[in-house]
Amino acid sequence: MGGTATARIGVDVGGTFTDLVLHDQARDLVATGKLLTTPDDPSEAIIAGIQRLLSETGLTTADLHSIVHGTTLVTNTVIERTGARIGLLTTAGFRDVIEIGRETRYDLYDLFLEAPPTLVPRHRRLEIAERIDSDGQVLLALDEAAVRDAVRRLVEEEGIEALAIGFLHSYRNGRHEQRVAEIVHELYPSLPLSLSSRVAPEIREFERISTACANAYVQPLMRRYLDRLEAKLASLGFRGRLLIMLSGGGIASVRDAKDYPIRLIESGPAAGAMAASFIARLAGLDHVVSYDMGGTTAKMCLVENGAPDRKFDFEAGRVRRFVKGSGLPLKVSVVDMIEIGAGGGSIARVEEGSGLMKVGPRSAGAKPGPICYGRGGTEPTVTDSDLVLGRLDPGYFLGGEMQLNVQAVQDAIESKLAAKLDVPRDTAALGIRRIVDETMAAATRMHLAEKGRDPRRYTLIAFGGAGPVHAYDLARLLKMRRMVVPLGAGVASALGFLVAPPATDLVRSHVARLERMDWATVNALLAEMAEEGRELLLEAGAAPEEIRTIPAADMRHVGQGFEIPVPLPSMQLSAADLPAIRQAFFAAYRERFGRTTEDLPIEALSWRVACVAPGRDIRLERARAKDSFTDSARAVRGKREVMFEGAGWLTCTVYDRYALAPGATFEGPALVEERESTCVIGPGAKVTVDAFRNLVVDLP
Repeated sequence: MGGTATARIGVDVGGTFTDLVLHDQARDLVATGKLLTTPDDPSEAIIAGIQRLLSETGLTTADLHSIVHGTTLVTNTVIERTGARIGLLTTAGFRDVIEIGRETRYDLYDLFLEAPPTLVPRHRRLEIAERIDSDGQVLLALDEAAVRDAVRRLVEEEGIEALAIGFLHSYRNGRHEQRVAEIVHELYPSLPLSLSSRVAPEIREFERISTACANAYVQPLMRRYLDRLEAKLASLGFRGRLLIMLSGGGIASVRDAKDYPIRLIESGPAAGAMAASFIARLAGLDHVVSYDMGGTTAKMCLVENGAPDRKFDFEAGRVRRFVKGSGLPLKVSVVDMIEIGAGGGSIARVEEGSGLMKVGPRSAGAKPGPICYGRGGTEPTVTDSDLVLGRLDPGYFLGGEMQLNVQAVQDAIESKLAAKLDVPRDTAALGIRRIVDETMAAATRMHLAEKGRDPRRYTLIAFGGAGPVHAYDLARLLKMRRMVVPLGAGVASALGFLVAPPATDLVRSHVARLERMDWATVNALLAEMAEEGRELLLEAGAAPEEIRTIPAADMRHVGQGFEIPVPLPSMQLSAADLPAIRQAFFAAYRERFGRTTEDLPIEALSWRVACVAPGRDIRLERARAKDSFTDSARAVRGKREVMFEGAGWLTCTVYDRYALAPGATFEGPALVEERESTCVIGPGAKVTVDAFRNLVVDLP
C-alpha cells in the first residue's frame, strides 16, 4: 500500500442515497459525498462516489489505506425473499424443526394467522441418520453414504445453490457437521456451506438451524456482490483493505463477511448508532437517543455511557412489523434499535374506504424517488411535504446539484391528498409531516419504555438526510429538552464506519448451574473464542497489542425460559469468582426487571467473548473550518417562509452551516443548511455551536 496510504473512506449504501466520508488524519482532511443509490447494482454508486471524493480532494487510490462498507443487501434479501435456492441436511426426525418453531402463536386470537415462511421448503430438507447427545457424546455414528446420496439429490435434482447443515446438539460437538462439510467439498468443492456449529454455536436447535439456513440463503448473493465490488475497486487501482461493518457495530474482513454474511443483517443501521456513540462521547453526553432518518427508514437507538445497546438475537422479515415472533429468528449480535418505515421517501396516500391519510411504510426509494426529484415519481412523499412547507430549498438540495420541482409537488398534493380530504393543500402537506413525526415518536416511546427509560431524560442526536429536518418536532413530541445535530449530519452514518472499532462477538453454549460448573471447560471455551477473535481482528487490520477481550455469559434462574447477558470478572474463572458472578447477575437482573430473588439457583447457558480494538478518532470540526464566524449574523444566507404546526407561516433566518464557528449562538425559528441536510429549528429554541461544531438546540 505504500507509506503514504493514510486516507480512509466510509461508505453507507441506503435505500435512497449512498453516503461517503473521506478522512485523512495525516493531511488533516475530511470530505463528504452523497449521491443517489443505484438499486440494480449498488457498487456503481460506490465507485462513482469514491471517484468523486478523490477528484475533489486531489487524492488517488494510492493514497487510500482502507474502505469500510456497510450494506442493507442482506436484510433486503431476507425481507424480499430473493435469496439463493438452498437445501438443509439435519438429524433424522428433525427436518420440520424450522417450521414447527417454538410452537407458539404471535397472535392468539387471529384465526387466519400467517406464519413466517421458511427459507427451505420441506422437499429440500433431508434427514441424515446420526445422533449426538446434549453432553456432546456420539450416540449414533454419521451415515456417510446417506450424506453422499442426499447431497447429490439436492445438487443434481433440486439445483441448490448453497447448503445448510444443522444437526441436533452440534453446539456441544460439531464433529458430524464438520465431517459432512468434508464430504460435500469432495463432491462439490464450490458449493457454499453453512454449518450451524460455526454460524451460531448456541443451544436451541430452532434458532441455531434457522440462522444457518439464513446464512446459506444470502451467502451466494453476498459473495457475488463483494467479489464484484473488489474487482471494481481493483480496476480503479485500489490496493488497500476493504472492510465490512457487522450488525453489532464492529468491523470485519471481507473473508469473514463472505463466510458469515448473516452477521451483516443490520450492517447499515449499525453504523449510524456507532456515529451517534462517537458524537455523544465527544460532547460528553451519557444518555442519548440516536435518531437516524434517511430516505427509506428511521432508526432509533439508545446510547448510554458512549456505547449503543446490543442484543444477541434478531427477527428478520416479520410478517407484522412490530409483533415479536412473526419473523425469522436469528442468533446474531446486533445493535439494539427500532427501525420503522418512515423516511424522506415514505409515500402518503388516502386509504379507500376509511378516507384517512396514511404515510409509509412503502417508499419511493431512489427509483423513482419523491416527486420533487423529477425522476418519475408520482406519489407524494415526506420529502415532498418538507419542500412545500418551506423546510427545503429547491435550489440548494445536495448543495445545488439537484434542482427540486416545487410545482409538480404542489399539484400532486392538491389532487391526490387535499382534494380527497377536502382540506387546503398546506394542511394536507402538514398532515404528512405530523403523521410521520407521530409515528416516529410512538416507536421511540415504545422502544424506551421496554427498557424502563424516560425519554424526557435523554438528548436526541439527529442525523441522516431527513433527520435534522424532523428532529425538532420529534424532540418536542417526546418532551425532550435538548437535541444535538452534528456537522455533516446528512452523511453521519458513513462517519460511523470510520470511527467503529475492529470488533467481533463469539459465543459457545455450555449449560450448567453456577455451583456445579466445570471451570476448566469454561476457561477452555473462553480461550478458544479469544484466539479465534484475535485472528479475525488481525485480518481486519487491528494491531495485536491493542486487542482487548471482554467475557460475558447468558444466565438465568433455573426454570426460567429466558436469559440475560452478564459481564464476567475475568477470562480465567474459578469457584473463587462465584460471589462476583452472582452479584453481577443480580445487578443485571435488577436493571432489567426492577427486582431480584437471591435465593433461587442460577445457571449459565452460553459464554461470550467480545474482541475489540480501538476505533479511530475523527475531528469533523476541522472540515471547511475556514471562513466560519462566531458572529452568527455573518453566517446568514437569507430568509425563508416556513410553516410550523400551531404557528402557521413564520419567517425563518437561513444560516450557512459551514460559516458557523464554535461559540456562535442564535434563536429560532431558523434553518441551518449544509450540503447533505437542513436543520429546522422551531420558534423559541436557543442554538449554540459547541467546540466540535455540533448544533446544540435547547427547546423552549
